[in-house]
Amino acid sequence: MARLVLLLLLITSLLPMTNAATDEQHLKFDTKINVVYGDYDVMKERRIIRVLIPYSKTFYFIDNSGTQRGIMLELMQQFDKQINKGLKPSQKTHLLFVPTARDQLIPQLIAGRGDLIAANLTITPEREKLVDFSEPLAKNIHEVLVASNKAPELKSVDSLSGQSLFVNPSTSYISSIEILNKNLAEKKLPPAVVIKAPGNFEQEDILEMVNANLADYTVVDRYLAILWKQIYPNLVVYENITLRDDGSIAFAMRKNSPLLKAQLDKFTATHKIGTSFGNQQVYKYLRNTKWVKNARSEKDIEKFNQVTEIFRKYGQQYNIDWLMMVAQGYQESRLDQKVRSKSGAIGVMQVLPTTGKELNVGDIRLIDPNINAGVKYIRFMCDRYFADEKMTDLNKLLFTFASYNAGPAKIARLRKEAVTQGYDPNVWFNNVERIAQLRIGNETVQYVSNIFKYYVAYQLIIEQAKSRKTETPLIAEKSE
Repeated sequence: MARLVLLLLLITSLLPMTNAATDEQHLKFDTKINVVYGDYDVMKERRIIRVLIPYSKTFYFIDNSGTQRGIMLELMQQFDKQINKGLKPSQKTHLLFVPTARDQLIPQLIAGRGDLIAANLTITPEREKLVDFSEPLAKNIHEVLVASNKAPELKSVDSLSGQSLFVNPSTSYISSIEILNKNLAEKKLPPAVVIKAPGNFEQEDILEMVNANLADYTVVDRYLAILWKQIYPNLVVYENITLRDDGSIAFAMRKNSPLLKAQLDKFTATHKIGTSFGNQQVYKYLRNTKWVKNARSEKDIEKFNQVTEIFRKYGQQYNIDWLMMVAQGYQESRLDQKVRSKSGAIGVMQVLPTTGKELNVGDIRLIDPNINAGVKYIRFMCDRYFADEKMTDLNKLLFTFASYNAGPAKIARLRKEAVTQGYDPNVWFNNVERIAQLRIGNETVQYVSNIFKYYVAYQLIIEQAKSRKTETPLIAEKSE
């Protein structure tokens, strides 16, 4: 079975879900087709239903052993049983997952690169113009405010006036905030401010940052807030501050798919989920998760201020994003020059004495040469391995960090494998990142993810400080 699964991984970017995938007949399927339309009858003829799903710690992910897991995965396993009940192996229709960033779910569905969306998607008028929905998996979903326990306490919905809400702009929370702001305007109150999270951030990523005091407030479905509150103890769930209280979550499909809708409606009638769905599974999946640390405490901000000018100097010298290098420094040492590792690495950038000597930057026991060495080495790696690659500057740095953590040869192999599975070898998030998760486990994926989250957090700090018209020199200038 393991060999068959591996073979599938090598010939397609779509991953088999059930034990039925051991049927050798399915190896004949043309899973290379990028664009396919049609209703359930066409899917049955192909014997494939492509499920677009966001790669997340809640709904769908691949663990270190290469096993697919997640709440939505377990739900779809039940759907698999329904549509294949009583069928011979040669007649079964297989569910194949297509991990897709949330902001691309509906575009990819419409483009024919998937057949249904399983993604905790809230039904909204805007979305109903683009896709059809099944009967709801859950009704009366409340979208509630969630805060860091260090954020100022709020008393009511009106208290959100002037506050910053950190949300993914492709979620239904944006339309809820727009309605909130209309109501605030009628009361002559300033609007809530939307701070847009990167499109690849799932809600648990945002909650992770709020838990670590990297962002003050966000909006999330109440049942997700309750689930994640069990994992992230620093979250404050304001059940009395609700932006939407009549939300419905459902599967989505292309317009004019009545046969698929009938199958999904039949399924949801017996598998509706409530706010308690998956509590035990979520805890089981996430109890060993390494959390992003708090990079916004007064102590850490003080360290941030102390090293800022040094990072700026070497960022300019080596033509590299200084704020991204601060984020790596925080991941390595919490920006603490006193840190020494068991391997002998020293200081803010955790530089080995031998490396520092080769880089010829001076005494790395001192903070300025230490940061010089760290930035210079990342610049060297980036130029050596990715200078001529067709990548954005951001992806060049992300791949450099991955190479720094796992080794450049290993990352090169992962990029080659990404091509065979239909992923973009020049994009880290949601592409080569997926292959890395499958082949080398969590460490490198978490390392790069943490650096990026710290980078976003520092950007938030700078922007918030600007909005408050602080006189701190650090935030009077823009990140280069």
